[in-house]
Amino acid sequence: MTAYMLRLDHLVISARTLDEGTQYVADTLGVAPAGGGAHPLMRTHNRLLNLWGGAYLEVIAIDPHAAAPTDGSAPRARLFALDDPATQARLDNGPYLSHWVARVDRPKRLSAWQAQYPQRIAPIVPMTRGDFTWGLSVPDDGAFPDWQGAGDGVLPSLIQWDSAHHPSAFLPDSGIALKALKGVHPQAEIVAAQLQWLGAAPLIALQSTEGAAALVAEFDTPDGLRTLN
Repeated sequence: MTAYMLRLDHLVISARTLDEGTQYVADTLGVAPAGGGAHPLMRTHNRLLNLWGGAYLEVIAIDPHAAAPTDGSAPRARLFALDDPATQARLDNGPYLSHWVARVDRPKRLSAWQAQYPQRIAPIVPMTRGDFTWGLSVPDDGAFPDWQGAGDGVLPSLIQWDSAHHPSAFLPDSGIALKALKGVHPQAEIVAAQLQWLGAAPLIALQSTEGAAALVAEFDTPDGLRTLN
């Protein structure tokens, strides 16, 4: 078990298209995500919304204009289970809060931590978007991280930024703050144990459910309390 505490880096809204995801966030929170860009390796693209306190909200979708690898190799699975038929079927009903990402700050090295505990932390994939570079934990099959078969988006991916500045420093102030991140899971005890091991347990309020795993985020906005799920 690690004694190193993580920070919430960003929340993930998955969508069939960026326009659909952007409209969902704008309708709910009153501010539309903007900016962002493409992730060439993952063949995805995104838009971002600044949140108070150095975090942000990401709308992500498959990039229909992304190029396949030029070396003849098969493209790798997209992150956040976007290639999963079950995810795509769910997205037919609209965008949703699918996942969250926890930040590992230096001097702790995410790559070294993963190498020490490969059974608990997925491989670290170097990624780029514009001038930003970072390492992100991504299972080889593109699925959400899990522990002992439990995850479904409620366990966070891990990120470490190589860039000197965090993306939130370049996003306009939205006037929106994350009030609470909540999760439910049918295997809550297993998820809670992994969250504790990661040092991420204080970042999410977790409860057991007999239904499907899900995330809910509550926000303070200029127009009052708003919820994304």
